[in-house]
Amino acid sequence: MTRDETIAEALGCEVVGTQQLPGGDLGGAAAIELADGRTIVAKTGPLVQREGDMLRAIARTGAPCPAVLFVADNLLIMDHIKADGRPGWPSLAEGLANLHAPGDVLYGWDADYAFGKVAIGNRRSDNWPQFWAEQRILPFCAHVDAGLATRLELLGQRLPEMLPERPPAALLHGDLWSGNVLFHGGSLAALIDPACYHGDREVDFAMLAWLGNPPASLFEASDLAPGWRERYPVYVLWPMLVHLRLFGGGYRNAVDNALGRCGC
Repeated sequence: MTRDETIAEALGCEVVGTQQLPGGDLGGAAAIELADGRTIVAKTGPLVQREGDMLRAIARTGAPCPAVLFVADNLLIMDHIKADGRPGWPSLAEGLANLHAPGDVLYGWDADYAFGKVAIGNRRSDNWPQFWAEQRILPFCAHVDAGLATRLELLGQRLPEMLPERPPAALLHGDLWSGNVLFHGGSLAALIDPACYHGDREVDFAMLAWLGNPPASLFEASDLAPGWRERYPVYVLWPMLVHLRLFGGGYRNAVDNALGRCGC
């Protein structure tokens, strides 16, 4: 069956219109108009079933996200979320507090993931610095020049001194930049396009600070652990390395500066 035929069978309503949506590393996403007046979002790609699992996990925390209506093979169907872009930072702080409520789980996730060609290992661990080194930093050594690789290896060795061994295991969004935070009417409408795993909640705040420009009030309201500013370069280094691989040398200076701030 075609995508539209699968949607019609799954939702019991014919497709009458399609508008392609921008972005997305998993594959194409489109806003789909149905004959009964509803608008839904359909996303295709090899990892959409894993994304569906992540969205359901977010929903269970009470943080807002698109409801999963159907997922099978390479098709994910979700609610369409209205967004006007008018921010409401207190509501984001509340949403992240729900998302990040600590659980009695190991760090990582039950399946690996990917951003395009960049594999994301999520093997479970009870040691956070070890997880961050083995699953987030050291895998890039094979994809950067020898100088950067040596510095990444040095950072991996130093992480036990730089990160807490067992911070509360929060459910992380995993790709929390401004484009994945939808606001409507001055309130948080949804967190979208997750790359979830369990870890230190400061990881989400680091990425949002780098690619989201939130106000200082968000961090103040979120009551981060003492020393979070010193840990910021360690955590923001990972999305910088992802961008270096995906988009090229324009991100090398950012990686170099972050490593320097880490003392490597």
